[in-house]
Amino acid sequence: MIIITGHEGFIGKKFLEKLKDKEVIKVEKRNSWHFHSFNEWDKVELIIHQGAISDTTCTNLKAINHFNVEFTEWLCEQAIRYQIPMKYASSASVYGNTSDIINPLNYYAISKVISDYWVQDNIDRFKLVQGFRYFNVYGDGEDHKEDQASPVSKFTKQVKDTGALKLFEGSDKFLRDFICVDDIVDIVLNNDKPSGIYDLGTSNPTSFQEVGELVAEKYNGIIKYIPFPEHLEGKYQTYTCAKKEWDYKFTTIKEYLQL
Repeated sequence: MIIITGHEGFIGKKFLEKLKDKEVIKVEKRNSWHFHSFNEWDKVELIIHQGAISDTTCTNLKAINHFNVEFTEWLCEQAIRYQIPMKYASSASVYGNTSDIINPLNYYAISKVISDYWVQDNIDRFKLVQGFRYFNVYGDGEDHKEDQASPVSKFTKQVKDTGALKLFEGSDKFLRDFICVDDIVDIVLNNDKPSGIYDLGTSNPTSFQEVGELVAEKYNGIIKYIPFPEHLEGKYQTYTCAKKEWDYKFTTIKEYLQL
């Protein structure tokens, strides 16, 4: 039996698809605290914790603390108590505009820092715990994320709908470490690393400009430039790049788009 939280989300759905032949207990935000009554922990072989409020613009501190921090710590305590391996989603947003220094720029990122520190303080109590600081994830199945979808998906939708995609001015200077969701699922489920918190990205950043150009090429679209929004000033990561943690052939955006 495997527990998956956040199974209705973009990444959680991919784990669910991959584990379709397993018995899976599915947990979402709306039923997460009712999960306290679950009493079959002795049958659980793995916890995959993906659930969270992941909107980086959310300012509801009570909700973020409730779901992202308190529930995560409670789930960790169950993993420790029943000695169940646990793999959970952290985020590269903990680094802010640095590549290796904790410097969160929004409340979502702060919640991930708190959980990571809790895990680090208690790591020897787990049978196995792996936290994955996902970098900028893209792939099929992002439609429901709307404004929080990856640039790959947003640009694709814009071009298909209007024939043009919108890029912020200066997008050649905004570089992110984009990683395909299928690579995420493969690495999380199939790695043999010990307990720890790991960067999970390609270690090869790509500019928003290049992503836009690739999508425009794929769908024969044009690029329109728009001013950078004031409300994102100081809260927007301009550069992300994962530490080299994995010996793995990552999917490139060009390969994903089949160019």
